[in-house]
Amino acid sequence: MTTRSPETDLGRTRRARRIGRVLTETHPDAHCELDHSNALELAVATILSAQCTDKKVNEVTPKLFARYRTAADYAGADRAELEELIRPTGFYRNKTSSLINLGQALCERYDGEVPGRLADLVTLPGIGRKTANVILGNAFDVPGITVDTHFQRLVQRWQLTTETDPVKIEHAIGALYPKRDWTMLSHRIIFHGRRVCHARKPACGACTLAKLCPAYGTGPTDPVAAAKLLKGPRARDLAAAVGIDPDLVPQQAVAAEVP
Repeated sequence: MTTRSPETDLGRTRRARRIGRVLTETHPDAHCELDHSNALELAVATILSAQCTDKKVNEVTPKLFARYRTAADYAGADRAELEELIRPTGFYRNKTSSLINLGQALCERYDGEVPGRLADLVTLPGIGRKTANVILGNAFDVPGITVDTHFQRLVQRWQLTTETDPVKIEHAIGALYPKRDWTMLSHRIIFHGRRVCHARKPACGACTLAKLCPAYGTGPTDPVAAAKLLKGPRARDLAAAVGIDPDLVPQQAVAAEVP
């Protein structure tokens, strides 16, 4: 029995770049799944997405954004009215406080505009580093890495880092990729985590990264079983990408809400 040599830093970087290239081909539709038309809307949607699916947030925000268009609108919001509008997203009382306080802080410190610097964003109510990177990458085109639960799970499964602290993970993964790729890399990894590499039972036998993944075999490797675990509107395309008959993907998987 032969033992594999430990992966060198260079080897890890090369494997990480290959993973990035495969993800680009696998998820050409990757994007921010929170609907928004400006930085304020994205900030609000991201705050609402805590412990809530993007789909549910997107059901709530059209009416919310029509009613509250500016930071001043949130700053002066009637608490009961705002709570009722965002109730379906859960933790609505805390989120209402965050949105009102965010509006007030933006009006007091930034003339009602969402700032485009990480150092400024993280000082605002309801906005941590993860949320700040989402805003920077998608509203200001400033590259950022978004370490959510999917991102953290996947980069650890791929053994690209042993870090467990989100900020340290952000820096470790950032060092493996060109800065210009950070925002789209985050979207693609999150897409993969929601559609293929699930927390409890990843679709290993239907994964385009199988040859690059040290955790291959965590989920079923049988193509038939794995195909049934794929989720999302492109689930059959994902199956076809690894040579699996797309018809093995059940219709309910194609229509399934991604987590």
